[in-house]
Amino acid sequence: MEFQHIPVLLTEVLENFNIRSDGIYVDGTVGGAGHAVEIVKRLTDGGKLIGFDRDPDAVEIASERLKHYPAQVVQHNFDEMADVLPTLGMALVDGILLDLGVSSHQLDEGSRGFSYHQDAPLDMRMSQSGKSAEELVNTAEESELVHILYAYGEEKYARSIAKNIVKRREIQPIRTTGMLAEIIKTAVPAKERRGKNPYKKSFQAIRIAVNGELDHLEKGLQAAFSVLKPHGRLAVITFHSLEDRMVKRQFATWCQGCICPPDFPVCVCGRTPKGKLIQKKPILPSTEELVANRRSHSAKLRIIERND
Repeated sequence: MEFQHIPVLLTEVLENFNIRSDGIYVDGTVGGAGHAVEIVKRLTDGGKLIGFDRDPDAVEIASERLKHYPAQVVQHNFDEMADVLPTLGMALVDGILLDLGVSSHQLDEGSRGFSYHQDAPLDMRMSQSGKSAEELVNTAEESELVHILYAYGEEKYARSIAKNIVKRREIQPIRTTGMLAEIIKTAVPAKERRGKNPYKKSFQAIRIAVNGELDHLEKGLQAAFSVLKPHGRLAVITFHSLEDRMVKRQFATWCQGCICPPDFPVCVCGRTPKGKLIQKKPILPSTEELVANRRSHSAKLRIIERND
């Protein structure tokens, strides 16, 4: 099975992850094991890496690529790690990496239905199970489609696109990525299509809805932070503004201390920060990486360290 993966922000992750040779680390979105292999190479003194992924293709290939290292890959979503890790004999870990979004393999494998570059069955399921994108676009109410396109894709032509989807499916079911792309194209004014990709936001929105990505992220951040040891680090790579805002807000909440009104002479809430940011601003790809890997262009890395 081909599974090409160029890990985004790899140097920056390794430099800021504070890897200990005897530490326990989690790659919550192991994918093609690009980050995982480089992390596990540094675990030379009894350390171990656990890889999570809900995509069975990723689990298969990552297990093969990590088989000679102290690593184990399990088919679970990263938001389940607080329940899964104790069954593997570990309750707390030294570091967790979450590389969010769709993997290179999922985009490149046309049959998975993630990409508008190839006409393929309209699937988009990361886990290869559950409700597909085809089912969603053919059964959702028009109002739900508008919400998905606007909330998850920030698509300003959400109403027009949703209306076109409903009109087309009354004639025939929308079964392929090519059919969906054509519907989107006809719903976006010609002047807006010049120099812009008319499909990206809608495909992103539908993919997020099919896979429940933002719900999993919200739960996954809580699960990850709960299993960090003191001074353990959580690193999250995001690829669009919805994810990044969610991560930024949650990190800020963990780093907030006293929440008493400013006119109180002394603190009565007793709240202390649970963590501290490793960098105040997100870490971005280098110029060299932007040239070498086009999929790094929207990437942002944020890292938080848990306090005692």
